Amino acid sequence: MVIHLTDNASMQIKEMMKEESADAVLRFGVRGGGCSGLSYSLGFDNEINKALDIVEEINGIPVAIFNQDIPVIEGTTIDFKQNMMGGGFSIDNPNAVFSCGCGSSFRTKENVGTPGDC
Repeated sequence: MVIHLTDNASMQIKEMMKEESADAVLRFGVRGGGCSGLSYSLGFDNEINKALDIVEEINGIPVAIFNQDIPVIEGTTIDFKQNMMGGGFSIDNPNAVFSCGCGSSFRTKENVGTPGDC
């Protein structure tokens, strides 16, 4: 398994998937940008490219990941935390050597990315 979803994250994602089409998958990956150089990408997708993506079922949720993102996110845990101000996903990436205060921008030892706005 490339990534891990906590029980709380899985419950939240399954609830959100009820609003999506039947063939939707959760897509997780990275893109350039953010104040540290890389930003996480988390959302739903209806298109899978078998040459570029892997799809794993995690806790009953189909998760698509671009092959090129695997070295950057392997071992990442996605959680969902609820508090008085609402709730949100948190991402714990063991490959990140630096994360900024916004929590969605990071860099790894091998991949600094291109910093942009947070």
